[in-house]
Amino acid sequence: MRKPFIMGNWKMFKTTKEAVSFAKEFKSLYHKSDVKVGICAPFTQLAALSDEFYGTGIVVGAQNMHFEESGAFTGEISADMLNEMDIEYCIIGHSERRQYFNETDDTVNKKLHTAFKHNIIPILCVGEVLAQREAGQEFNVVKSQLKGALLNLSAEFVSKIVIAYEPVWAIGTGKTATPEQANEMCGYIRTVIEELYGDDVSENVIIQYGGSVKPGNATELMNMEEIDGALVGGASLKPADFMQIINF
Repeated sequence: MRKPFIMGNWKMFKTTKEAVSFAKEFKSLYHKSDVKVGICAPFTQLAALSDEFYGTGIVVGAQNMHFEESGAFTGEISADMLNEMDIEYCIIGHSERRQYFNETDDTVNKKLHTAFKHNIIPILCVGEVLAQREAGQEFNVVKSQLKGALLNLSAEFVSKIVIAYEPVWAIGTGKTATPEQANEMCGYIRTVIEELYGDDVSENVIIQYGGSVKPGNATELMNMEEIDGALVGGASLKPADFMQIINF
């Protein structure tokens, strides 16, 4: 039985002081439940959040990392740097990284291999843009992204990863895929994983939906059969809103 997993993605918001303030307020609202909960925050906040959430069961993740172990890559963060802070999760291949920072299926694949070597669990993002959905290409696009990202990765590792389906047209736009659309694609993703790695692996993979998830739509989305969790953007910035989503 897969445990629901709801992860906040703060993107480029909050100072460390604001992050600590959030953590203190959120801890006063949070109680352990059957839902796994975490925050993926900017690099500058990771150490402080790890300290604040220590012992609570709330996990902390990064939003990106480089695939090289070290080197002349100004502004980048390595897996070793994340390991040093006991960071368990890292978002890899988010559409904003693909759109604004030229990430490709190849670089995503390299990052996944590095994550495996360093025991970091990736939250692998896949999803189509509006033109691709309108052209009826959404399933082909997502399958291609999955096959490219997971190339030469072992079944053991793939069974541990989290996959977040984020239709690009529903990220930060206020638009949301209907629960039926989200459920259909999450089910398709599990089918692709089964084709590539078999039933045992596909049954273990957590598949989240992301794309303007809010308190008002969380219940309907989370009650869909194929959706195991959510990758939450703006609504994860406010403790009360994020808690409402967790309590779907």
